[in-house]
Amino acid sequence: MSATPVPDPEAIEARLRHLAEYVDDDYQGWTRVVLSDPYRASRDWIRSAMREAGLEVRLDGAGNIVGRLPGRNAHLKPVMTGSHTDTVVSGGRFDGIVGVVGAIEVASLLRESGASLERDLYVVDFFGEEANRFGTSCLGSRAMVGGLTRSHLDLTDADGRKLGTDLEQFGVDPGAAVAQAWPEDSLHAYVELHVEQGPRLERGGTDIGVVTAITGITRVLATFTGRTDHAGTMPMADRQDALASAAAAVLAVEREGCGAPAGGVATVGRVDASPGIVSAVPGEARVWAELRSTDAGWLGQAHRNLVDQIGREADSRGVSAVLDWLNEGAPVPTSPTIRDHIARASEGRGLSWQAVPSGAGHDAAHLAALGPMGMIFVPSAAGRSHCPEEFTATEQINRGVQVLLDTLVSLDAETGALA
Repeated sequence: MSATPVPDPEAIEARLRHLAEYVDDDYQGWTRVVLSDPYRASRDWIRSAMREAGLEVRLDGAGNIVGRLPGRNAHLKPVMTGSHTDTVVSGGRFDGIVGVVGAIEVASLLRESGASLERDLYVVDFFGEEANRFGTSCLGSRAMVGGLTRSHLDLTDADGRKLGTDLEQFGVDPGAAVAQAWPEDSLHAYVELHVEQGPRLERGGTDIGVVTAITGITRVLATFTGRTDHAGTMPMADRQDALASAAAAVLAVEREGCGAPAGGVATVGRVDASPGIVSAVPGEARVWAELRSTDAGWLGQAHRNLVDQIGREADSRGVSAVLDWLNEGAPVPTSPTIRDHIARASEGRGLSWQAVPSGAGHDAAHLAALGPMGMIFVPSAAGRSHCPEEFTATEQINRGVQVLLDTLVSLDAETGALA
């Protein structure tokens, strides 16, 4: 293809506005969580938008909406792009959505221009990327690579409901979801467009982020068991205060994050204590925390440091500390070849770019199991995300869609295997 067409910012903005109408009005911002009625309604619209763009559309066994634009040679490995359209509670209208809307625009441009790729192009709206009430995430992409198991289906929420039961009620066959994995090495390339969700690109005045790696995420639940006593009569030196040990653990997590290499962070997101009354010394407390970094070595060392620091501090108070490691996902590097293609596509359009890590998890991390993977970032205003203030200008999204289009076209022309 001698020249690639130009994305239509008005069409992109119109799709973003339309999708933003499917929300739960009980919350601020844009709430469209997986398995909800707004999510169900939005998916009907996504399928319609994909068909209008010229894609052949189907719903796979895991609930992913899969669009296909046939290429000239069906025997070649396909290229794939996409993201997700579910949101967190009180979230924004760009996280994930930009990647799906951008992918639909790419398909529409190829069809309208009369251009065709050598390879099939797949556009996917992955089912349930955001963390859900069952304690897991990336349901659709996880299933696509064979990572969704029957043990996931048995996960329960706070009310004791099983994930498998709720999937079935939503119209997703649990058995099909765990049995529909694509073969290994079945993709020529996967490229995902996404808002950065952080401040690097905006601060640097940079148009495009070329993602180097997707963060590894380690999550831990620390449970502290001390002794409940009367708050007015038990002397300070005689207490076995579980919440005091939990507070020390919060600070230990923060210290690890502050000492992390560039891009490493550590966060405590929740603390519970019982009996939960000011007149009693807390006998039990729980802390939920996570570590994130693209440096696997630091993640491992931080894990060991927390085990040591939290254990020693709890022992000094006569408190028992048990650490349950809920998730230990390793960092996932992107394909060097795809990074080069994204950089060249940016330069070809006169856009500035910089290499950046992703501190957020993405469907792309799972898709790396099927073939070479890359990601394109566009700036986020003030680095805000997962909140109503999340914003990326249409002009910036438009640039990202152009780079996505050019990258997919150039990757399509690569005849050999990608590194």
